[in-house]
Amino acid sequence: MFRCDWKKLGLFAGGVLFGTAGIAVLKSQDAKKAYTHCTAAVLRGKDCVMKTSTTIRENCDDIYADAMDINEKRYAEEEARQIEDAKRTIEEAQAKIERLEKNAKDSAEEAEDEDNKEA
Repeated sequence: MFRCDWKKLGLFAGGVLFGTAGIAVLKSQDAKKAYTHCTAAVLRGKDCVMKTSTTIRENCDDIYADAMDINEKRYAEEEARQIEDAKRTIEEAQAKIERLEKNAKDSAEEAEDEDNKEA
């Protein structure tokens, strides 16, 4: 037949009573005041976090800009070094060409002198 578990029934009744009392407490002016103060504290915390976040973002932007400047300077120095290397290579090549032309001219003059001596 029907068997009733008084312990479970008591817990259920207590829960209903506690819930009803809880709703009444939550609707009270004191509870609303507490909720308002908690919400205000959360908003103050949010403002603090947003200020900190903004500061961090600005610092990151500054770091990024400085890093870009460093890289641009490094690239400009590398380009200048490459240009100097190219100029030095060109000067060496021109000096070599001049030596070869002088050697060719000297050889031609020597050959001409030998031809004049033989004749």
